[in-house]
Amino acid sequence: MSARIQGTDETILTEVGARLSSARLSRNLTQAQLARDAGVSKSTVERIEAGRSTQLTNFIRILRTLGLLDGLDSLLPPAQPTPMDLLRRAGKRPRRASGEAAASGEPWVWRDERE
Repeated sequence: MSARIQGTDETILTEVGARLSSARLSRNLTQAQLARDAGVSKSTVERIEAGRSTQLTNFIRILRTLGLLDGLDSLLPPAQPTPMDLLRRAGKRPRRASGEAAASGEPWVWRDERE
C-alpha cells in the first residue's frame, strides 16, 4: 500500500477498504466477527472492504473496533492558530471578561456608591 492515497473517489474507497480488510485479517477476525463487535451488519463490512460507500457512523464503529480510531487525529488534526493569528494576539491584553463572577462574594457597586 502506498503512503498516500490519491485518485478518484472510487480509487480511494477501494484503498480504504483494502486497508480495513488487512487490519481485520491481521487481528484474525472474520467479517462476521467484526460486524458483530462493531454493531453493524456483515454486509456493511463486506461493502466497506469492497470499496463501496457506507455511512460515516458505520465506518467509525469499524475503526473503533479495530483499534484504529486514533488515526483520525492524523487525518483531521485539531485546528491550530496560524502564525499570523499568534502574531496578532502577541502582547495584547484581553478586551472582554470571561463572564465568570468575582469570587469575593460581595455584590459589585459603583465607586461613588461606596462612599
